Amino acid sequence: MSPTDSRLPHEKGFHVSWDQIHRDSRALAWRLDHQGPGEGGAWRAVVAITRGGMVPACIVARELDLRVVDTISVKSYDNQSQTSAQVIKSPDAELMGDGSGILVVDDLVDSGKTLELVRNLYPKAHFATVYAKPKGRPMVDTFITEVSQDTWIFFPWDMALQYVAPYRGV
Repeated sequence: MSPTDSRLPHEKGFHVSWDQIHRDSRALAWRLDHQGPGEGGAWRAVVAITRGGMVPACIVARELDLRVVDTISVKSYDNQSQTSAQVIKSPDAELMGDGSGILVVDDLVDSGKTLELVRNLYPKAHFATVYAKPKGRPMVDTFITEVSQDTWIFFPWDMALQYVAPYRGV
């Protein structure tokens, strides 16, 4: 058995730095530029799915010069265990309508359950994530990077600097 065969699934990690999430979020904004349904391809607002979508949504809003930013809070994880998705805070109802002209941004689409829940609420919104896994791809309209389903993405806001043992041990 090789060292990688004995690893737990979450140990197949994709570590994302602050610089990388910034670059990838800017790339997402560039891909979305002039793609909205408004005049000149304008978007009306950005809605971040908390908490992971907040950093990418702020970068997208800045890059696209969008001043209206709201959040929707969906709980679908307890630590690293996925649970059924539920909305615990909704964005402004008048702003949202059916979602037309709204960019809904998250860091990652994994199983797609979170985006499916939000898409059912706002069927005409445009759903964008920085990263996508195969099971969730049907729920996202625009993304930057696809990773395998068994990859665990480590975002910089979830990490702390600490010693890591060498791959081959000590």
